[in-house]
Amino acid sequence: SKEVIYIFIGGGTGSALRYFIQLLMHERIVPYHFPWATFTVNLLGSFLIGRSGPFVSDNGFIGGFTTFSTFSSDGVGLLKGEFYGAFVLYTLLSIGIGLAATLAGGYVGKQI
Repeated sequence: SKEVIYIFIGGGTGSALRYFIQLLMHERIVPYHFPWATFTVNLLGSFLIGRSGPFVSDNGFIGGFTTFSTFSSDGVGLLKGEFYGAFVLYTLLSIGIGLAATLAGGYVGKQI
């Protein structure tokens, strides 16, 4: 469908822009002892998804640019719905299990 094509194009554009920002920042602006590019992209993406609303997120651009913005948007949705317990659980589980899954993936990758 047309919607899938828009998501594909938007996601690819967002991913390419993220890659360009990472190259630009880490090769020309700041050395890599802190992930400034990822940090910058995550904050910019979060701002854009908050500013632009569903149109930008639905076309795939922000999702391709950074999924952190979607994580932030989902968290804000829980807060706005006054689901405070779910917000805390979602945030802690996403970060904690996400980090654990990354470590586990690295361990499994070394074993193979």
